[in-house]
Amino acid sequence: MFAATRVAVRPAVAPLSNATQARNMATLKEIQQRLKSVQNIEKITKSMKMIASTKVAKAQKAMENARAFGSSSSALFENAETKVGEDAKTLFVTASSDRGLCGGIHSSVSKATRRAMEHRSASELVILGDKPKAQLQRIFAKNIRLSFNQIGKDIPTFAEASAIVDAIKRANIEYDNAQVVYNRFNSVISYEAVSIPVYSEEAIKASPKFASYEMEDDVLEDLQEFNFANSIFWALVEGHAAEMSAKRTAMENATKNAGEMIQKLTLTYNRGRQAQITNDLIDIITGASAL
Repeated sequence: MFAATRVAVRPAVAPLSNATQARNMATLKEIQQRLKSVQNIEKITKSMKMIASTKVAKAQKAMENARAFGSSSSALFENAETKVGEDAKTLFVTASSDRGLCGGIHSSVSKATRRAMEHRSASELVILGDKPKAQLQRIFAKNIRLSFNQIGKDIPTFAEASAIVDAIKRANIEYDNAQVVYNRFNSVISYEAVSIPVYSEEAIKASPKFASYEMEDDVLEDLQEFNFANSIFWALVEGHAAEMSAKRTAMENATKNAGEMIQKLTLTYNRGRQAQITNDLIDIITGASAL
């Protein structure tokens, strides 16, 4: 009688074990697919880190050359004591790029521009790069006069900066001074959003000590345009160096995180696989004992 009861109960238990086994198989397959996906991501981020590392050295060298010309232009107006009044009409130029995967590079200059324009709602804005444009146009859509993209795919050039200044001049944008907002390169792991002042011809003429240079009006116009282009070039090149360093750091962190996730997924998969094998052995032993 007891043996008959055992035989009647066994078929009711068997489907539950098969369902559990099927569920474990599905879970292991999902973990294996995710593991392969993370491994592919790790390969991509590692390659992007290597590419960014090769570009950092070139970007830093170009940045040092641009700094030499930029600091010389700034020293001229510092010696001439060029200034503008508090009610001066200011043009803001936000300099960044079009590409992502580089940390907070773009949001850094966007936030600095927003802070600078908080009390100057009537100021006009020129944006260099698609990323800061997407962030700033939500608040300052009416202030944007010009925007540029596809700048500095490799290392920005002075020709690109000159073309930007020509476009600003053709648009007849009036200003007493301009503030070029960009990311200053501090180190391979540090950058800071700052601005470069650029003055109009009238502001330069009104400088207390500028008369000692004995400069004619047509030469002054060329000087102003050159200084504007030089400042934008300086901002773009230095921002490019900061971007490449930030991208290398971001890809290094992403590769590290992917490696940690691979370790966790591998451990989970191995444990699940071991549990499945153990259950299979238990089913085999139980079935053999029932015979």
